[in-house]
Amino acid sequence: MQLPRSKRRTPSASRVLFLVENAPAPADRRVWNEARSLAQAGFGVTIVCPKWHFARYHEYLDGISIYRFPLPSLKGIAGHLVEYGIAMPILFIYTWIVFFREGFDVIHAANPPDFLYLIARVFKRLGKKFVFDQHDNVPEACGARWSGVRLRLTSAVANWTERASLRAADIVIATNESGRRVALERGGIDPARAFIVGNAPRRAVFRDGQPRAELRRGRQHLVFYCGLIGPNDGLEELVQAVRRMVVDRGRQDIHFVVMGDGDCLPEIRRLSVKLGVSEAIEFTGWVQNDRLIADYLATADVCVAPDPKSPFNDLCCMNKIVEYMAMGRPVVGFDLTEAQETAQGAGSFVVTNGTSDPNALGDRILEVLSSPEECQRMGRIGRQRFNEVLAWEHQQANLLRAYETLLGGPAATDLLQSTA
Repeated sequence: MQLPRSKRRTPSASRVLFLVENAPAPADRRVWNEARSLAQAGFGVTIVCPKWHFARYHEYLDGISIYRFPLPSLKGIAGHLVEYGIAMPILFIYTWIVFFREGFDVIHAANPPDFLYLIARVFKRLGKKFVFDQHDNVPEACGARWSGVRLRLTSAVANWTERASLRAADIVIATNESGRRVALERGGIDPARAFIVGNAPRRAVFRDGQPRAELRRGRQHLVFYCGLIGPNDGLEELVQAVRRMVVDRGRQDIHFVVMGDGDCLPEIRRLSVKLGVSEAIEFTGWVQNDRLIADYLATADVCVAPDPKSPFNDLCCMNKIVEYMAMGRPVVGFDLTEAQETAQGAGSFVVTNGTSDPNALGDRILEVLSSPEECQRMGRIGRQRFNEVLAWEHQQANLLRAYETLLGGPAATDLLQSTA
Protein backbone atom coordinates (compact mmCIF):
# COMPACT_ATOMS: atom_id res chain seq x y z
CA MET A 1 0.00 0.00 0.00
CA GLN A 2 1.34 3.44 -0.96
CA LEU A 3 2.11 5.60 2.07
CA PRO A 4 0.49 9.05 2.22
CA ARG A 5 3.03 11.66 1.17
CA SER A 6 2.60 13.50 4.46
CA LYS A 7 3.91 10.46 6.34
CA ARG A 8 6.98 9.85 4.20
CA ARG A 9 10.47 10.78 5.32
CA THR A 10 12.51 12.26 2.49
CA PRO A 11 15.73 10.20 2.23
CA SER A 12 19.17 11.72 1.80
CA ALA A 13 19.43 10.17 -1.67
CA SER A 14 15.98 10.41 -3.18
CA ARG A 15 16.27 8.44 -6.43
CA VAL A 16 17.35 4.84 -7.09
CA LEU A 17 18.14 3.30 -10.47
CA PHE A 18 17.82 -0.50 -10.71
CA LEU A 19 19.93 -2.15 -13.42
CA VAL A 20 18.74 -5.65 -14.34
CA GLU A 21 20.09 -7.74 -17.22
CA ASN A 22 18.54 -11.19 -16.86
CA ALA A 23 14.81 -10.62 -16.19
CA PRO A 24 12.15 -7.95 -16.81
CA ALA A 25 10.14 -6.00 -14.26
CA PRO A 26 7.66 -6.61 -12.80
CA ALA A 27 8.15 -10.32 -13.64
CA ASP A 28 11.30 -10.45 -11.51
CA ARG A 29 9.49 -10.59 -8.18
CA ARG A 30 12.55 -9.83 -6.04
CA VAL A 31 13.45 -6.68 -7.98
CA TRP A 32 9.82 -5.60 -8.08
CA ASN A 33 9.36 -6.09 -4.33
CA GLU A 34 12.51 -4.09 -3.63
CA ALA A 35 11.49 -1.33 -6.00
CA ARG A 36 7.98 -1.07 -4.57
CA SER A 37 9.24 -1.01 -0.98
CA LEU A 38 11.68 1.79 -1.77
CA ALA A 39 8.98 3.73 -3.62
CA GLN A 40 6.65 3.36 -0.64
CA ALA A 41 9.43 4.67 1.59
CA GLY A 42 9.58 7.87 -0.45
CA PHE A 43 12.33 7.13 -2.97
CA GLY A 44 11.96 7.86 -6.64
CA VAL A 45 12.61 4.56 -8.42
CA THR A 46 13.57 3.75 -12.01
CA ILE A 47 14.24 0.28 -13.45
CA VAL A 48 16.13 -0.56 -16.65
CA CYS A 49 15.65 -4.18 -17.70
CA PRO A 50 15.08 -6.53 -20.68
CA LYS A 51 11.76 -6.38 -22.50
CA TRP A 52 11.00 -10.09 -23.04
CA HIS A 53 7.24 -10.51 -23.57
CA PHE A 54 6.19 -7.08 -22.25
CA ALA A 55 4.58 -4.82 -24.84
CA ARG A 56 5.87 -1.42 -23.72
CA TYR A 57 9.39 -0.05 -23.87
CA HIS A 58 8.60 2.48 -21.16
CA GLU A 59 5.79 2.72 -18.64
CA TYR A 60 4.94 3.77 -15.09
CA LEU A 61 3.67 1.11 -12.70
CA ASP A 62 2.94 1.88 -9.05
CA GLY A 63 4.81 5.15 -9.49
CA ILE A 64 7.94 3.35 -10.75
CA SER A 65 9.48 4.29 -14.11
CA ILE A 66 10.41 1.19 -16.13
CA TYR A 67 12.59 1.26 -19.25
CA ARG A 68 12.78 -1.99 -21.24
CA PHE A 69 15.05 -3.00 -24.11
CA PRO A 70 14.96 -6.03 -26.45
CA LEU A 71 17.56 -8.67 -25.60
CA PRO A 72 18.02 -12.24 -26.81
CA SER A 73 18.48 -15.04 -24.25
CA LEU A 74 21.23 -17.27 -25.66
CA LYS A 75 22.82 -20.53 -24.53
CA GLY A 76 26.44 -21.53 -24.07
CA ILE A 77 29.53 -19.44 -23.50
CA ALA A 78 29.36 -17.88 -26.95
CA GLY A 79 25.67 -17.08 -26.46
CA HIS A 80 26.35 -15.46 -23.09
CA LEU A 81 29.15 -13.37 -24.59
CA VAL A 82 26.84 -12.15 -27.35
CA GLU A 83 24.02 -11.46 -24.88
CA TYR A 84 26.25 -9.52 -22.49
CA GLY A 85 27.97 -7.77 -25.38
CA ILE A 86 24.57 -6.43 -26.43
CA ALA A 87 23.24 -5.72 -22.94
CA MET A 88 26.16 -3.81 -21.42
CA PRO A 89 26.32 -0.89 -23.89
CA ILE A 90 22.52 -0.65 -23.90
CA LEU A 91 22.40 -0.52 -20.11
CA PHE A 92 25.19 2.07 -20.11
CA ILE A 93 23.31 4.25 -22.61
CA TYR A 94 20.05 3.93 -20.66
CA THR A 95 21.87 4.86 -17.46
CA TRP A 96 22.95 8.14 -19.07
CA ILE A 97 19.41 8.69 -20.37
CA VAL A 98 17.96 8.23 -16.88
CA PHE A 99 20.74 10.37 -15.40
CA PHE A 100 19.76 13.36 -17.56
CA ARG A 101 16.00 12.72 -17.76
CA GLU A 102 15.10 11.67 -14.21
CA GLY A 103 18.31 11.69 -12.20
CA PHE A 104 19.44 9.16 -9.60
CA ASP A 105 21.60 9.03 -6.51
CA VAL A 106 21.99 5.25 -6.16
CA ILE A 107 22.65 2.50 -8.69
CA HIS A 108 21.17 -0.77 -7.42
CA ALA A 109 22.55 -3.55 -9.64
CA ALA A 110 21.04 -7.04 -9.57
CA ASN A 111 23.27 -9.90 -10.70
CA PRO A 112 23.87 -12.03 -12.73
CA PRO A 113 25.96 -10.96 -14.53
CA ASP A 114 28.61 -9.34 -12.34
CA PHE A 115 29.71 -6.88 -15.05
CA LEU A 116 27.34 -4.11 -13.98
CA TYR A 117 29.90 -2.68 -11.56
CA LEU A 118 31.66 -1.26 -14.65
CA ILE A 119 28.72 1.11 -15.16
CA ALA A 120 28.50 1.89 -11.45
CA ARG A 121 32.19 2.82 -11.25
CA VAL A 122 31.70 5.54 -13.87
CA PHE A 123 28.88 7.12 -11.90
CA LYS A 124 30.61 6.70 -8.53
CA ARG A 125 33.04 9.29 -9.89
CA LEU A 126 30.02 11.60 -10.08
CA GLY A 127 29.20 10.97 -6.42
CA LYS A 128 26.61 8.22 -6.88
CA LYS A 129 26.29 5.23 -4.53
CA PHE A 130 26.45 1.59 -5.64
CA VAL A 131 24.40 -1.28 -4.18
CA PHE A 132 25.46 -4.76 -5.31
CA ASP A 133 22.44 -7.05 -4.95
CA GLN A 134 23.98 -10.53 -5.27
CA HIS A 135 21.12 -12.80 -6.31
CA ASP A 136 23.44 -15.63 -7.44
CA ASN A 137 27.02 -16.63 -6.80
CA VAL A 138 28.29 -16.71 -10.38
CA PRO A 139 31.54 -18.67 -9.79
CA GLU A 140 29.52 -21.56 -8.35
CA ALA A 141 27.04 -21.26 -11.22
CA CYS A 142 29.91 -21.72 -13.68
CA GLY A 143 31.01 -24.83 -11.80
CA ALA A 144 27.52 -26.28 -12.04
CA ARG A 145 27.22 -25.58 -15.77
CA TRP A 146 30.61 -26.19 -17.36
CA SER A 147 33.76 -28.30 -17.06
CA GLY A 148 37.29 -28.52 -18.43
CA VAL A 149 38.69 -25.55 -20.31
CA ARG A 150 35.34 -23.76 -20.40
CA LEU A 151 35.09 -23.99 -16.62
CA ARG A 152 38.61 -22.64 -16.11
CA LEU A 153 37.96 -19.70 -18.41
CA THR A 154 34.52 -18.80 -17.05
CA SER A 155 35.61 -19.28 -13.43
CA ALA A 156 38.57 -16.96 -13.88
CA VAL A 157 36.31 -14.22 -15.26
CA ALA A 158 33.54 -14.88 -12.73
CA ASN A 159 35.86 -14.74 -9.71
CA TRP A 160 37.44 -11.53 -10.97
CA THR A 161 34.15 -9.75 -11.69
CA GLU A 162 32.60 -10.92 -8.41
CA ARG A 163 35.50 -9.51 -6.39
CA ALA A 164 35.41 -6.29 -8.39
CA SER A 165 31.65 -5.93 -7.82
CA LEU A 166 31.96 -6.54 -4.09
CA ARG A 167 34.84 -4.10 -3.70
CA ALA A 168 33.10 -1.39 -5.73
CA ALA A 169 29.90 -1.64 -3.69
CA ASP A 170 28.99 0.81 -0.95
CA ILE A 171 26.74 -1.91 0.50
CA VAL A 172 26.11 -5.54 -0.47
CA ILE A 173 22.77 -7.34 -0.28
CA ALA A 174 22.63 -11.15 -0.24
CA THR A 175 19.63 -13.48 -0.27
CA ASN A 176 20.74 -15.60 2.71
CA GLU A 177 23.48 -16.16 5.26
CA SER A 178 25.52 -18.33 2.88
CA GLY A 179 25.59 -15.52 0.32
CA ARG A 180 26.49 -12.95 2.97
CA ARG A 181 29.35 -15.15 4.13
CA VAL A 182 30.68 -15.27 0.55
CA ALA A 183 30.65 -11.47 0.45
CA LEU A 184 32.58 -11.26 3.70
CA GLU A 185 35.13 -13.95 2.88
CA ARG A 186 35.71 -13.45 -0.85
CA GLY A 187 35.08 -9.73 -1.07
CA GLY A 188 36.48 -8.62 2.27
CA ILE A 189 33.28 -6.68 2.94
CA ASP A 190 32.85 -4.92 6.26
CA PRO A 191 30.12 -6.95 8.06
CA ALA A 192 28.30 -3.70 8.81
CA ARG A 193 27.86 -3.17 5.04
CA ALA A 194 26.56 -6.67 4.18
CA PHE A 195 22.82 -7.34 4.57
CA ILE A 196 20.46 -10.27 4.07
CA VAL A 197 17.26 -9.57 2.14
CA GLY A 198 15.52 -12.87 1.43
CA ASN A 199 13.47 -13.84 -1.61
CA ALA A 200 9.80 -14.00 -0.70
CA PRO A 201 6.36 -12.96 -1.95
CA ARG A 202 4.19 -10.58 0.01
CA ARG A 203 1.67 -12.18 2.33
CA ALA A 204 -1.26 -11.18 0.13
CA VAL A 205 0.09 -12.59 -3.16
CA PHE A 206 -1.26 -16.16 -2.86
CA ARG A 207 -3.84 -15.58 -0.15
CA ASP A 208 -6.92 -16.19 -2.33
CA GLY A 209 -5.91 -19.51 -3.90
CA GLN A 210 -8.68 -22.13 -3.99
CA PRO A 211 -8.46 -25.89 -4.67
CA ARG A 212 -9.83 -26.77 -8.11
CA ALA A 213 -10.53 -30.41 -8.86
CA GLU A 214 -10.16 -29.93 -12.62
CA LEU A 215 -6.47 -29.06 -12.19
CA ARG A 216 -5.84 -32.70 -11.23
CA ARG A 217 -6.98 -33.76 -14.73
CA GLY A 218 -9.06 -36.62 -13.36
CA ARG A 219 -6.33 -38.08 -11.14
CA GLN A 220 -6.34 -38.45 -7.38
CA HIS A 221 -3.14 -36.53 -6.59
CA LEU A 222 -1.36 -33.43 -7.92
CA VAL A 223 2.42 -32.98 -7.62
CA PHE A 224 3.47 -29.44 -8.54
CA TYR A 225 6.67 -27.69 -9.66
CA CYS A 226 6.78 -23.93 -10.20
CA GLY A 227 9.97 -22.15 -11.21
CA LEU A 228 12.65 -21.68 -13.81
CA ILE A 229 13.64 -24.50 -16.17
CA GLY A 230 17.37 -24.04 -16.51
CA PRO A 231 20.48 -26.22 -16.26
CA ASN A 232 20.67 -26.01 -12.45
CA ASP A 233 16.97 -26.43 -11.62
CA GLY A 234 16.74 -30.23 -11.59
CA LEU A 235 13.96 -30.77 -14.13
CA GLU A 236 15.87 -33.72 -15.62
CA GLU A 237 15.90 -35.30 -12.16
CA LEU A 238 12.20 -34.52 -11.76
CA VAL A 239 11.23 -36.18 -15.04
CA GLN A 240 13.30 -39.22 -14.11
CA ALA A 241 11.56 -39.25 -10.72
CA VAL A 242 8.21 -39.17 -12.52
CA ARG A 243 9.31 -42.21 -14.54
CA ARG A 244 10.16 -43.96 -11.28
CA MET A 245 6.68 -43.28 -9.92
CA VAL A 246 4.62 -43.85 -13.06
CA VAL A 247 6.51 -46.60 -14.90
CA ASP A 248 8.48 -48.45 -12.21
CA ARG A 249 5.96 -48.08 -9.38
CA GLY A 250 2.84 -48.12 -11.57
CA ARG A 251 1.28 -44.98 -10.09
CA GLN A 252 -1.27 -43.81 -12.64
CA ASP A 253 -3.21 -41.79 -10.06
CA ILE A 254 -0.82 -38.80 -9.97
CA HIS A 255 -0.93 -35.74 -12.23
CA PHE A 256 2.33 -33.78 -12.44
CA VAL A 257 2.42 -30.10 -13.33
CA VAL A 258 5.57 -28.23 -14.35
CA MET A 259 4.88 -24.49 -14.42
CA GLY A 260 7.58 -22.23 -15.76
CA ASP A 261 9.88 -21.55 -18.66
CA GLY A 262 13.59 -21.46 -19.40
CA ASP A 263 16.39 -22.46 -21.72
CA CYS A 264 16.02 -26.17 -20.96
CA LEU A 265 12.25 -26.51 -21.45
CA PRO A 266 12.44 -28.00 -24.98
CA GLU A 267 14.90 -30.71 -23.95
CA ILE A 268 12.92 -31.49 -20.80
CA ARG A 269 9.81 -31.98 -22.94
CA ARG A 270 11.78 -34.31 -25.22
CA LEU A 271 13.06 -36.23 -22.20
CA SER A 272 9.51 -36.76 -20.93
CA VAL A 273 8.59 -38.28 -24.30
CA LYS A 274 11.71 -40.43 -24.37
CA LEU A 275 11.00 -41.81 -20.87
CA GLY A 276 7.34 -42.45 -21.67
CA VAL A 277 5.85 -40.05 -19.13
CA SER A 278 4.72 -37.14 -21.34
CA GLU A 279 1.05 -38.01 -20.73
CA ALA A 280 1.57 -37.74 -16.97
CA ILE A 281 3.22 -34.29 -17.03
CA GLU A 282 1.48 -31.05 -17.91
CA PHE A 283 3.86 -28.26 -19.00
CA THR A 284 1.99 -24.97 -18.57
CA GLY A 285 4.78 -22.63 -19.69
CA TRP A 286 5.26 -19.21 -18.12
CA VAL A 287 2.28 -18.07 -16.02
CA GLN A 288 1.95 -14.46 -14.80
CA ASN A 289 -1.48 -14.82 -13.20
CA ASP A 290 -0.83 -15.03 -9.45
CA ARG A 291 -4.38 -16.19 -8.82
CA LEU A 292 -3.92 -19.18 -11.15
CA ILE A 293 -0.58 -20.03 -9.52
CA ALA A 294 -2.28 -19.83 -6.13
CA ASP A 295 -5.04 -22.17 -7.28
CA TYR A 296 -2.49 -24.74 -8.45
CA LEU A 297 -0.68 -24.44 -5.12
CA ALA A 298 -3.91 -24.80 -3.18
CA THR A 299 -4.77 -27.94 -5.19
CA ALA A 300 -1.34 -29.59 -4.97
CA ASP A 301 -0.77 -32.43 -2.51
CA VAL A 302 3.02 -32.14 -2.68
CA CYS A 303 5.30 -29.47 -4.13
CA VAL A 304 8.74 -30.42 -5.37
CA ALA A 305 12.10 -28.61 -5.46
CA PRO A 306 14.28 -31.02 -7.48
CA ASP A 307 17.39 -28.81 -7.64
CA PRO A 308 20.34 -31.26 -7.51
CA LYS A 309 23.06 -31.06 -4.91
CA SER A 310 25.90 -28.76 -6.03
CA PRO A 311 28.03 -25.98 -4.52
CA PHE A 312 25.89 -23.47 -6.44
CA ASN A 313 22.49 -24.82 -5.36
CA ASP A 314 23.70 -25.21 -1.78
CA LEU A 315 24.09 -21.42 -1.60
CA CYS A 316 20.70 -20.63 -3.16
CA CYS A 317 17.50 -19.69 -1.40
CA MET A 318 14.88 -21.07 -3.79
CA ASN A 319 11.91 -18.75 -4.43
CA LYS A 320 9.67 -21.70 -5.18
CA ILE A 321 10.17 -23.21 -1.72
CA VAL A 322 9.03 -20.00 -0.04
CA GLU A 323 6.02 -19.81 -2.38
CA TYR A 324 5.10 -23.42 -1.56
CA MET A 325 5.28 -22.62 2.14
CA ALA A 326 3.19 -19.48 1.73
CA MET A 327 0.30 -21.70 0.62
CA GLY A 328 0.91 -24.34 3.28
CA ARG A 329 2.21 -27.04 0.91
CA PRO A 330 4.69 -29.76 1.96
CA VAL A 331 8.03 -29.58 0.15
CA VAL A 332 10.09 -32.50 -1.18
CA GLY A 333 13.63 -32.02 -2.49
CA PHE A 334 17.29 -32.85 -2.08
CA ASP A 335 19.29 -31.94 1.02
CA LEU A 336 20.59 -28.53 -0.04
CA THR A 337 21.96 -26.39 2.76
CA GLU A 338 19.84 -23.26 2.25
CA ALA A 339 16.77 -25.22 1.11
CA GLN A 340 16.73 -27.06 4.43
CA GLU A 341 17.36 -23.84 6.35
CA THR A 342 14.45 -22.17 4.55
CA ALA A 343 11.89 -24.96 4.85
CA GLN A 344 12.96 -26.57 8.11
CA GLY A 345 10.00 -28.71 9.30
CA ALA A 346 7.99 -27.93 6.17
CA GLY A 347 10.27 -30.05 3.97
CA SER A 348 11.25 -33.68 3.50
CA PHE A 349 14.72 -33.88 1.98
CA VAL A 350 16.50 -36.78 0.29
CA VAL A 351 20.06 -37.35 1.50
CA THR A 352 22.28 -37.21 -1.57
CA ASN A 353 25.57 -38.80 -0.39
CA GLY A 354 27.36 -37.19 -3.33
CA THR A 355 24.73 -37.82 -6.00
CA SER A 356 21.16 -36.58 -6.44
CA ASP A 357 19.28 -39.83 -7.09
CA PRO A 358 16.03 -39.24 -9.03
CA ASN A 359 14.69 -42.64 -7.96
CA ALA A 360 15.11 -41.68 -4.31
CA LEU A 361 13.33 -38.39 -5.03
CA GLY A 362 10.41 -40.24 -6.61
CA ASP A 363 10.21 -42.68 -3.69
CA ARG A 364 10.23 -39.79 -1.19
CA ILE A 365 7.37 -38.04 -3.02
CA LEU A 366 5.34 -41.25 -2.79
CA GLU A 367 6.14 -41.58 0.92
CA VAL A 368 4.87 -38.07 1.62
CA LEU A 369 1.77 -38.59 -0.53
CA SER A 370 0.96 -41.74 1.44
CA SER A 371 0.62 -39.76 4.69
CA PRO A 372 -2.04 -37.02 4.51
CA GLU A 373 -1.53 -36.25 8.19
CA GLU A 374 2.19 -35.61 7.62
CA CYS A 375 1.36 -33.42 4.62
CA GLN A 376 -0.96 -31.32 6.75
CA ARG A 377 1.60 -31.04 9.55
CA MET A 378 4.35 -29.92 7.18
CA GLY A 379 1.97 -27.48 5.52
CA ARG A 380 1.05 -25.88 8.85
CA ILE A 381 4.71 -25.47 9.79
CA GLY A 382 5.49 -23.94 6.42
CA ARG A 383 2.65 -21.42 6.49
CA GLN A 384 3.50 -20.34 10.03
CA ARG A 385 7.19 -19.93 9.20
CA PHE A 386 6.31 -17.93 6.10
CA ASN A 387 3.97 -15.59 7.97
CA GLU A 388 6.30 -15.08 10.94
CA VAL A 389 9.77 -15.08 9.34
CA LEU A 390 10.00 -15.34 5.55
CA ALA A 391 7.31 -13.08 4.01
CA TRP A 392 8.43 -9.98 2.14
CA GLU A 393 7.04 -7.77 4.89
CA HIS A 394 9.92 -9.05 7.05
CA GLN A 395 12.50 -8.80 4.27
CA GLN A 396 11.68 -5.21 3.34
CA ALA A 397 12.64 -4.08 6.84
CA ASN A 398 16.14 -5.44 6.18
CA LEU A 399 16.23 -3.71 2.79
CA LEU A 400 15.35 -0.37 4.34
CA ARG A 401 17.92 -0.81 7.10
CA ALA A 402 20.51 -1.43 4.37
CA TYR A 403 19.51 1.84 2.73
CA GLU A 404 19.67 3.65 6.05
CA THR A 405 23.28 2.48 6.33
CA LEU A 406 23.96 3.50 2.75
CA LEU A 407 22.54 6.98 3.24
CA GLY A 408 23.79 7.56 6.76
CA GLY A 409 20.39 8.22 8.29
CA PRO A 410 16.91 6.89 9.02
CA ALA A 411 15.65 6.97 5.45
CA ALA A 412 12.58 4.83 6.01
CA THR A 413 11.49 5.16 9.61
CA ASP A 414 7.81 5.59 8.77
CA LEU A 415 7.63 2.45 6.64
CA LEU A 416 9.56 0.40 9.18
CA GLN A 417 7.07 1.44 11.86
CA SER A 418 4.11 0.71 9.59
CA THR A 419 5.28 -2.89 9.00
CA ALA A 420 6.40 -3.67 12.55
